[in-house]
Amino acid sequence: MSSYPSLIAAIGDVHGAAGLLSTLLQGLDTVTAGRQATMEIIFLGDIVDRGPDSCGALDLVVEAIANHPKSQLLIGNHDWWLLQFLKGELDRDAVDNWLDQGGAATLASYGAAPDRDLDAIRHRILRDRPEHLELLSGAATIAVDGSFAFVHAGIDPRRPIDRQDPHDCLWIRAPFLDHIGRLSHVVVHGHQPQKGGRPVVTENRISMDTGAVFTGRLSAVVIERDSDQLEFFAATAAGGFATVEPVRLDRGLGTVLDAPEPIADRL
Repeated sequence: MSSYPSLIAAIGDVHGAAGLLSTLLQGLDTVTAGRQATMEIIFLGDIVDRGPDSCGALDLVVEAIANHPKSQLLIGNHDWWLLQFLKGELDRDAVDNWLDQGGAATLASYGAAPDRDLDAIRHRILRDRPEHLELLSGAATIAVDGSFAFVHAGIDPRRPIDRQDPHDCLWIRAPFLDHIGRLSHVVVHGHQPQKGGRPVVTENRISMDTGAVFTGRLSAVVIERDSDQLEFFAATAAGGFATVEPVRLDRGLGTVLDAPEPIADRL
């Protein structure tokens, strides 16, 4: 059994900001080396759409998962759109909706204009980047590790963690975000951009979408497995990488950061 510290890094929505993702991954590698630790990376989804280089961002995810054993991608709603497009399972209206929601930028990152033959574009992507289809096809909707549940959008608080609807995992907002009270697991998620470009921590969730495309900040939370200790990092458009202080949103029950003992002992 390894004596090295075991870390999990959960990365928020990338949305085509490949430069930020590269900076963040390099910074996390420095953290891992400095602590002589092992690190698993969980990408919380929405790697693609809106930003300038979704293709490059997916390349980085493929590389990171290969370099960090047990790392994984959790599919986001935008990733799901791309997956369905690549599988030829979106009708024309659904394709047009996706293109309007950032998909046009994704196709452009593959060197294709969305006003061209979409079937030809799809076949070219499948030919040139088969690993992207493999990555998206193998992405899970939720992952549980110790006291934490990792997911793109969130969970339905009324359901047990092992009986979540995959649609909710990709799309849910208010029923999850508005729920006050501790849950069986602390939910680490993206999907909902946080004001001010900082992660938000409540009594039941850690919200990691810091609006990379709009704020120039891509964030990760690093969890130390033995202690459930949390540390937050961000990459910036200027090429910086640093620790950040999250917003602690106390809704009358404290937050998951307030007590020194492991989270598992507080649930």
